[in-house]
Amino acid sequence: MKRILTTAALTLWAGAALATQGIDDKYPQSELYDKPVEVIPHVFSAIGATAPPSYENSGHNNNLSFVVTGDGVVVINGGASARLAKALHDEIRAVTDQPVKLVINENGQGHAILGNSYWAEQGVEILMHEEAAHEVAENGDFILQAMQGYNEDKAEGTRVVAPTMTFTDRHVVEMGDVTLEVLHLGPAHGPGDTQVWIPQWDIMIAGDIAFHERMPPIFSDTCARCWIETWEEKLEPLAPTYIIPGHGHPTNLAQVRRYTRDYLVDLRAKIGAHIDAGGDLSEAYYVDQSQWSHLDTFDELATKNAGRVYEEMEWE
Repeated sequence: MKRILTTAALTLWAGAALATQGIDDKYPQSELYDKPVEVIPHVFSAIGATAPPSYENSGHNNNLSFVVTGDGVVVINGGASARLAKALHDEIRAVTDQPVKLVINENGQGHAILGNSYWAEQGVEILMHEEAAHEVAENGDFILQAMQGYNEDKAEGTRVVAPTMTFTDRHVVEMGDVTLEVLHLGPAHGPGDTQVWIPQWDIMIAGDIAFHERMPPIFSDTCARCWIETWEEKLEPLAPTYIIPGHGHPTNLAQVRRYTRDYLVDLRAKIGAHIDAGGDLSEAYYVDQSQWSHLDTFDELATKNAGRVYEEMEWE
């Protein structure tokens, strides 16, 4: 039988259309942007701002989730700083007296990995994909400096910490009453993208393979074509009923398909037509993406995304 979303989660889901970059901190008594909610029984998520990281949101602009297994807690994402990780831990302790036993990083970005320094001090194991671990080893100092730049005093106590475990394609965690499949479905948003799939509850904590309230960012090392292939060949067959994306409120597969896979397909089609018409890079930045303009971070990302897809497709 399918599980039913809790009232709090349904409220978040219904409020997804209201997401903006301008709303105030929803949980001012904590460094968390918002208080964790129970999405389905035993699975909680503190939903971050759908805006760029800032001092005001303490870098909490992604989703920090945790699973209460009956024999310990699994945290998904270390957080953007040691202080933010501690704030999440305080909320976990308010929910359960089970200890945190594992932290899984959804990728190698700062808001996923910098809080590892706090968790390491608690003696918690840290798991990330091998490509994410390589990114941390290569760029960790720059990632830390970027966070220190916007977070100022809130960066206190944060340092770069390597994972205690890595995986390649799949890592199974059996804890308490729960089996979690930690997956790298394939190339998507960035190196080391990681998804946490809980088949018995039909929920995926999807990380940055899936977006729906803010525009998906296409980085210089993103392969948009590969992202679409990973989506169609690996994610869709799993058909999760519930999805906690990397950013934005819990939702369903159809919603993230519309704003991730369909967006990428549309942008590649627009850029492909532009190339076929003899268009160059300078014009490619301004292909029509108006149908996606309601998404948060559109202004920051739309032209960059178009340019990067052009650079990818001109050699295909």
